[in-house]
Amino acid sequence: MKLIIQIPCFNEEEVLPITLSDLPEFIEGIDELEVLIVDDGSSDNTVKVAKKHGVDHVVSIPQNKGLANAFMIGVDACLKAGADIIVNTDADNQYCAADIKKLLQPILLNEAEIVVGTRQLSKIEHFSLEKKLLQKIGSWVVRFASQTGVKDAPSGFRAISREAALKLIVYNDYTYTLETIIQAGLNGTKIVSIPISVNKDLRQSRLVKSIWSYIQRSLGTILSIFMIYRPGKTFFILGSIPFSLGCLFAVRWIVLYFVENASRTHLPSLILSAVLIIVGFQTWLFGLFAVLIATNRKLLEENRVRLRRLELQKYNNDLHK
Repeated sequence: MKLIIQIPCFNEEEVLPITLSDLPEFIEGIDELEVLIVDDGSSDNTVKVAKKHGVDHVVSIPQNKGLANAFMIGVDACLKAGADIIVNTDADNQYCAADIKKLLQPILLNEAEIVVGTRQLSKIEHFSLEKKLLQKIGSWVVRFASQTGVKDAPSGFRAISREAALKLIVYNDYTYTLETIIQAGLNGTKIVSIPISVNKDLRQSRLVKSIWSYIQRSLGTILSIFMIYRPGKTFFILGSIPFSLGCLFAVRWIVLYFVENASRTHLPSLILSAVLIIVGFQTWLFGLFAVLIATNRKLLEENRVRLRRLELQKYNNDLHK
């Protein structure tokens, strides 16, 4: 059983040594343990520091393209390196490396394919109240959309089996955490959460530059995820709002017409009602088209998994020639 711990990095020369020194050298049930660094266009000495500390693999991205892209490139690299299990952790040493063995247990016991570490948000002092509240709301939305029991959706500390990693694909360019959970839930991938510990804050989060920016990004991410993975429900809700308002205005006009005989006075209400009803109905039609597109996307994702298997098989065959 081969485990690869992947760490996406962007200008982490100062904190990376601490993160690497805390990683376990041996875990029961694991025959091979390797470390892979994904350098996301760093302008400092991140790569030199990683090599100095003896990491097994370094994947370099010429330009910084964000965490989601680095995560997926790291997953592909881990699969090519023969990983049976991939553990993703942050370079800022936020997550306690001693908990890696806890992440692995459900996979080693065949109880799960993806394991997400759940932080005890109430005990994290360097998280603001707004951030804690937003993460709880975001996690609830993700649980609703994915029909899973993941309690800490934004957590990047997770273990992924090889089979689950083959199915992963990220459309969002901001973060991979929310989308991969929803995707796993819809694909029938067994995913569980376990409580973990966190270390002291070594630096300010680069993903959360400000609470307002984080709220905007998170809401946009959640909405886009809903539209991609739950298009029927999303467009039904969006269409129901104007349609319901239009019906209310129509009822109001009918009441006024028969009670007060004031059809001309309240003609704008009737026009507004008709416009809102048409908008709602058209939104439902868009939802129908979106469902058809989502069905096609699912077929494409299945074909992509088959293609990845063939590519990895060819890569391994060429490697051993």
